[in-house]
Amino acid sequence: MDFLKPESVLDLDNIRSSLIRMEDTILFDLIERAQFHRSARVYTYGSFDSLGKYSFLEWMLRETEHMHSELRRYESPDENPFFEDALAEPLLPHLNYPDVLATYQKEINLNSLILKHYIESIVPMISAGPNEQPENYGSCTMCDIQALQALSRRIHFGKFVAESKFRQDEEKMAELIRAKDTEGILSLITKPAVEKQVLKRVREKAESYNLDPHTNLRWSQKTQGKINPESIVEIYENCIIPFTKEVEVQYLLRRLE
Repeated sequence: MDFLKPESVLDLDNIRSSLIRMEDTILFDLIERAQFHRSARVYTYGSFDSLGKYSFLEWMLRETEHMHSELRRYESPDENPFFEDALAEPLLPHLNYPDVLATYQKEINLNSLILKHYIESIVPMISAGPNEQPENYGSCTMCDIQALQALSRRIHFGKFVAESKFRQDEEKMAELIRAKDTEGILSLITKPAVEKQVLKRVREKAESYNLDPHTNLRWSQKTQGKINPESIVEIYENCIIPFTKEVEVQYLLRRLE
């Protein structure tokens, strides 16, 4: 998707293609994390004295975002930082992206919720085991960061979905927005058949990606391939889909500003 070409950004076919590609990214990032044990110390405050008020994951994520911001990552309308206070002025020239989304779109940021859910629910679910692996603290944290950034981008892509849906039926949307009818908006944007199709597709992808097609051997320490396909389905059901809809609702409720 070319964010410098506004006519392509809100095209539903382009959005759908982007979301499907993100499924692959998310799945592979989670598979990479699944080869390591949980290593709870990485997420525990105070485990590393030199990091001050941050956990090891938070410190690494802040440093990564600082570096990425210098490459103007967070100027892109599809990127949202976990630690906005860590961002730096880009070293590269600014890009003037067209105003496709509403001006407040960067204020809608669910990353604190995503981070909490990832640590408390996703990591225990997909890890190879419950133990500490000090020799892999750096490796598993880098996998965490990649997975978190992929999840964040996918969930916040709901802003583009919301804008596209608003333009498709402005009159009905405006009526619901003026009435502050959150449930009405949620009902209008929810497509059960599409969600069912997404869950079916990610389950099939997880089943396919889990095994070596030549030897049928597992590649992870887990007893069932790299990652249980039902875990991927659960992550979509309990995190990605509902969080995306929350982004859409928050965006639409302010759309008449």
